[in-house]
Amino acid sequence: MSAEANIQTAKKAYAAFSAGDAATAMANMSDDIEWIVSGESAVGGTYRGKAKVGEFWAVIAEKSFRTSPQRFLGDDDIVVVLTQISVNGESAEQADVLTYRDGKVVQFRSMNDTALQERVYGHK
Repeated sequence: MSAEANIQTAKKAYAAFSAGDAATAMANMSDDIEWIVSGESAVGGTYRGKAKVGEFWAVIAEKSFRTSPQRFLGDDDIVVVLTQISVNGESAEQADVLTYRDGKVVQFRSMNDTALQERVYGHK
């Protein structure tokens, strides 16, 4: 798919996630997606497969995690999303890198404020 098509897919997924619609947010994820969260917080690490990503989403939802995308940038099968997050009353900037293959997200890598993640979720 084109970079523009992947950006549109990402925009729909972020909107669905923000609306609490996990099924639609995951619709264009590969079944064996690799979801990587940077840092050494209790939620940092790699989650493989939609079920594990769903479990991760449930954990971050407990602290009122919200994301508000500011820019979507695409190049072939890579989409970078610059977003403002809020969690447990704190906010920070975050960059998410989505790698697509055949219209499906096969890897989601989140570069976040690791100190904030440790304050909110604790350290491993």
